[in-house]
Amino acid sequence: MDLRSELLKTIWYGFTALDLEKSGKVSKSQLKVLSHNLCTVLRIPHDPVALEEHFRDDDDGPVSSQGYMPYLNKYILDKVVEGSFNKEDVDELCWTLTAKKNYKPNRSSNTVLAERDAFRLWCLFNFLSGDKYPLVMVPDEVEYLLKKICTAMSVELNCVELEDLFSQEVVQQRGITVWVFLEMMDAGKVTRGIDRSVISMAIEEVYREIVGDVLKEGYLWKRGHLRRNWKERWFTLRPSNLFYYTGEDRKECQGNIALDGNCCVEVLPDRDGKRCMFCLKTLSKTYEMSSSDTKQRQEWTTAIQTAIRLHVEGKTSLHKDLKLKRHEQRGKRQQAKEEELQRLRALQEERERKLAELELLRETQKQARVLLEQDEERRRQQHEQLQQTLEVQLREAELVRISMQTEMALKEEEAERQRNRIRELEEMQKRLEEALQQEIKARLDEEAFRYAQAGLLAEEEEKMKALMTLQEEQEEYILKTQREKQELKQEMEAKSRALDEAQRQLEEVQANRHRVDQDVVAAQKKLRQASTNVKHWNVQMNRLMRPIGPGDKRPLLRSSLPSFQIPSQRDPGLNLRRISGSEDQNEQCKENVDDGRRCDSDLERRNSHVSNGDLNVS
Repeated sequence: MDLRSELLKTIWYGFTALDLEKSGKVSKSQLKVLSHNLCTVLRIPHDPVALEEHFRDDDDGPVSSQGYMPYLNKYILDKVVEGSFNKEDVDELCWTLTAKKNYKPNRSSNTVLAERDAFRLWCLFNFLSGDKYPLVMVPDEVEYLLKKICTAMSVELNCVELEDLFSQEVVQQRGITVWVFLEMMDAGKVTRGIDRSVISMAIEEVYREIVGDVLKEGYLWKRGHLRRNWKERWFTLRPSNLFYYTGEDRKECQGNIALDGNCCVEVLPDRDGKRCMFCLKTLSKTYEMSSSDTKQRQEWTTAIQTAIRLHVEGKTSLHKDLKLKRHEQRGKRQQAKEEELQRLRALQEERERKLAELELLRETQKQARVLLEQDEERRRQQHEQLQQTLEVQLREAELVRISMQTEMALKEEEAERQRNRIRELEEMQKRLEEALQQEIKARLDEEAFRYAQAGLLAEEEEKMKALMTLQEEQEEYILKTQREKQELKQEMEAKSRALDEAQRQLEEVQANRHRVDQDVVAAQKKLRQASTNVKHWNVQMNRLMRPIGPGDKRPLLRSSLPSFQIPSQRDPGLNLRRISGSEDQNEQCKENVDDGRRCDSDLERRNSHVSNGDLNVS
């Protein structure tokens, strides 16, 4: 049932409410008001001139429902966009129109239904009614709705109150109208002895489930993604979304989880002080939740899996699908009933035919008895005539009498055979009736087994679909794992190559370090040799520069000698070699970063030796 059919059902009540004279026609002024209100609640622009132009030829009189239907489809329903309006507003508009005319509860007595409850029952009736006008609901759907309401109230439906209503021939043939249904509910035949608040809550729950497409709702504990703390939320499950709110009033929505074929539900073990846990996995996130008990967890997981299945099958409402299935089952039951009636008629005709044959046999037996009596009368007359005849023919007459007695015996035997045949036919008729009863019982048992087998086949098909889905998810997970393993292997090979390159560079650095150590050792040897040479020259110079003793008095000679200055004992070539060696060591120390501190200490030590050597020379 699409959106257009639902809107037409509701609008039909609004149109008939304006037909006060029940003539099937409504004035154009009333239709203008109705059209304007419909455009307002459906959130579409209203064109007041279109109605006048469409009914230009009907200026003399009101418009019928058949005449209003093309305008309604063209200028209103064709412009409706699903999701842009609230369907409940349309229902309330048409309920307001039709309730004033048709719904007249007994205000003097303590009625069971409130105004809002009557409106919700009216919406439920429209949802479950057929597509034929005037709208009625078959007794099976009425019983289904009443069972849902009684289940919500946690009571059992008493079908005795409904037998009088359902047993009426008019109800069986035409169904129940919404006003008869509301009158029955208002009289309290089903809800006798139950508080009005309980009835109102039950009707609201069934209304939200069937009309509002709410598969399940209630409190659950949800774990956050950022702070990882647990908070209690009110969850509302629909066929394509799972909403959660801060409270039961549903005023502040905290999130919306979109359900599709990629989602799955898994049961989790108890941890972190929470029990009865389960999770809902989507492509982007995993939502962890905890219920109050195991039964609630099972109900939630089953409901979420049902919502995912409906989304995968492209269905927008669970109860629309269930309504179609119930309609198909009623059609199959009606067809089976008609076939069974045809078989019973055929058996009845066969029985009547056999009874006619039996009656024909009885008539034949009666005619034979009459003929036998006539024959006997004729023979008796002949016998009397023969007795009155000549005495001479007595012997001949005796022979004739004997032959006649023989013939009578044969006739008696024939009559006995006919009576035995009649008894056999009567026994055969009884056996045929017993066989007919056994065949009817066997057909009924066979039909019951066929329904049970169909249910098992459907359940097996659903399990097979679920198994195929799990197998596809497992194959996708295996492929993903193989790709991740290949990427990890490539990354490990790249890291291995980088490690080999780093090992090679480390070996080169160690070789350079070894060569630098050898150069430092050679420089140290040269430095020690130069220091030894400096000390040796210092000793020689000290010997040559020995002063003249006091016994040697040659002042004139000393003063006549030209004055000279002792040159510095520093070797310029040695200093240049030391400086160049120090520069080489400095360059090598700069190249070896790892041995920098060691090279600096060696350089300081060599510089200290050189400075000591210079001081000694001076």
